[in-house]
Amino acid sequence: MKFYDIVIVGGGPAGLAAAASAKRAGNDSILILERDKELGGILNQCIHNGFGLHTFKEELTGPEYAGRFIEQVKELNIEYMLNTMVMDISADKVVTAMNRTDGMFQVQAKAVILAMGCRERARGALNIPGYRPAGIFSAGTAQRLVNMEGYMPGREVVILGSGDIGLIMARRMTLEGAKVKVVAELMPYSGGLKRNIVQCLDDFGIPLKLSHTVVDIEGKERVEGITIAEVDGRGKPIPGTEEHYTCDTLLLSCGLIPENELSRSAGVEMSPITSGPLVNESLETNIEGVFACGNVLHVHDLVDFVSEEAAAAGRNAVKYINQLAEGGKSEAGHEVKIVPVDGVRYTVPVTVNPDRMDDTMIVRFRVGNVFQNRYVAVYLDEERIYHKKRAIMAPGEMESVKLEKEVLKKYPDLKTITIKLEEK
Repeated sequence: MKFYDIVIVGGGPAGLAAAASAKRAGNDSILILERDKELGGILNQCIHNGFGLHTFKEELTGPEYAGRFIEQVKELNIEYMLNTMVMDISADKVVTAMNRTDGMFQVQAKAVILAMGCRERARGALNIPGYRPAGIFSAGTAQRLVNMEGYMPGREVVILGSGDIGLIMARRMTLEGAKVKVVAELMPYSGGLKRNIVQCLDDFGIPLKLSHTVVDIEGKERVEGITIAEVDGRGKPIPGTEEHYTCDTLLLSCGLIPENELSRSAGVEMSPITSGPLVNESLETNIEGVFACGNVLHVHDLVDFVSEEAAAAGRNAVKYINQLAEGGKSEAGHEVKIVPVDGVRYTVPVTVNPDRMDDTMIVRFRVGNVFQNRYVAVYLDEERIYHKKRAIMAPGEMESVKLEKEVLKKYPDLKTITIKLEEK
């Protein structure tokens, strides 16, 4: 059995930022476990720019952004193991992993940081009729094929779903010489960032059809064409609205799901909305000493926010270990529930203890629809302490509010913090 203070599962942007932050907070006993052959996670295949504007105040590509954090990890002499698959995390924080050189081995951690990222929703979850021909790819697989393996998935492309990866792949395939016929989106709004719709679709004249879905895939050996149709308010295709496109490739960009099989088997409580762990102000799950950050917690739209959140998880893990050394976690204060209502779908975190939180804390949330000229309001029990107008809010863009410790401490009997949208 090996012993480390902090074991970080995942060497992508969240894991790297958490490790660097924990080391700077004064802990030297850190191990990163990464299943891929290199650090950096999904960023290695995201060769487009737009990363790092918040973190480094300059525009970087995905590999450049990851490279900055990989350099920090190496300069700080943080241990990491590549090609290592974590098989299990027990309730008492024994991490079971395996690789080719060590075989199956166990690591006893004092704190575990979950940073496994997310995966794409597969075709099987979409219930699209038709055969199983070649030429159907998830957008992320196509991105890897084009950017890292040097393969071109196809020449005539239809994209289902307007998540950010799908939008970026519409531009990427066009730049590589393919013809992207249409992007169809089931919802009445896009799931991607506004800037990606402008830069990846509008700039290249690629049509985006909202409230549309694929109703048929033609071809037995290879995709030969697809049919899309408009859908009603319940997502059912409307007869007579079918449009046919000839194509040899269908890319699916239908949402990302946090990679939480390990978390579930460890007994971590999950949110039914985000499919990620429920965490408190320290990003700690219901299992003491197990923290979560990045896309395994909830899907972010900017990697800069992933790094910011992961840095907080790293600091909090060190704080937790220091408290253990001093005889246990402080039980001061009480948990206050954060309640999302009236257009707010979820919040991260879901509870906050004013005594344990930092001086300020960012609560991130997403809205459930497209809203124009609404106010974001925060109530401490019945009293409104925040009221700010937003011109437009959409599910594809993450929102946030800042809570201040000194304000919350003025309400010693506080029961709930409510975040909602108001018309005036």
